[in-house]
Amino acid sequence: MVTTEQVVQALQGVMDPELNRSLVELGMIRHVEAGDGLVKIALALTSLACPLKDRIVADAKRAILALDGVRQVDVELVEMSAEERQRLSDGQAEPGQAAHLNEIHHVVAVMSGKGGVGKSLVSSLLAVALRSAGHRVGVLDADITGPSIPKMFFAAGARLNTSPLRAILPAQTRTGIGVVSINLLLESEDQAVIWRGPLIGRAIQQFWGDVLWGMLDYLVVDLPPGTSDASLTVMQSLPLSGAVLVTSPQDLAGMVVRKAAQMTQLMAIPILGLIENMSYFVCPDTGKRYDLFGPSHAEEMAAQLGIPFLGRLPIDPEIAQLCDAGRIEDYPLEAFKPMAERIVTLASPARQPIFGV
Repeated sequence: MVTTEQVVQALQGVMDPELNRSLVELGMIRHVEAGDGLVKIALALTSLACPLKDRIVADAKRAILALDGVRQVDVELVEMSAEERQRLSDGQAEPGQAAHLNEIHHVVAVMSGKGGVGKSLVSSLLAVALRSAGHRVGVLDADITGPSIPKMFFAAGARLNTSPLRAILPAQTRTGIGVVSINLLLESEDQAVIWRGPLIGRAIQQFWGDVLWGMLDYLVVDLPPGTSDASLTVMQSLPLSGAVLVTSPQDLAGMVVRKAAQMTQLMAIPILGLIENMSYFVCPDTGKRYDLFGPSHAEEMAAQLGIPFLGRLPIDPEIAQLCDAGRIEDYPLEAFKPMAERIVTLASPARQPIFGV
């Protein structure tokens, strides 16, 4: 009959796909019970929303079933506490060669859950609004496989450089916003980045710890669509002050943003609010307003999620032209400033927003 010691020994050879260390060594095996051909284990994940959980469970089952006398393996999934996740992160990630030189007061992630709703636009507008108010601002483009931030800010292109200390220096926009993106490292902006999840996660961690951000009031993190590796890496590795959710009027977008909200809540990240993009179009000839994608339900969705509704952004041909020309910083901020004010207030309740001064 198989023993618990044999099961633990078998699990010593099962590696976490991202950290490349044994599940046992990482403290992920919480309980083992063996007898009469049945083995039961409790497996602790950093999050029950972990996109790699099926692979981890399958690898664990395969290792145990290879033992003589084992006919069935039952796996109970449990979630690590915030303290356990922090200890795991502290024990795995190198701080980065520039981390000790940086002082970043607030880190705000922008999520969409679904592609094409304008999260990169909202990230850029938030950075521009914060900078126009006098804040020191950086943008970390965490969309490694589909980066669009550099296109919005740099009309003539830009490149990342290194300091004498070999740390990465952000590219500086015309108004002084520091930007880091994988596209600023590629030979061509059209070059595809075809990487698996662990490589994407390591790149994001490098953009955090190996970049000489210096002193920032706000670092805006533009997340890719979905709730998988990149978003999980940001939520586990970066000290987020909160997340802003972006949606559009379509029911499909609303369904997917609810998934992003659930992930954010499972990871114990504060949701600062919801912004609806492409909410309406105002005809320049008549001034008449059209709801091109149907009526808005954003306020109802925010109420259902129990989060603030920050506002609506229209479809505006001018902003599309400015983004294509790398001149997002020239866009008038009248419609967006109230949303940025709310984000500042919610991200740092003790501070008074300085917009409009």
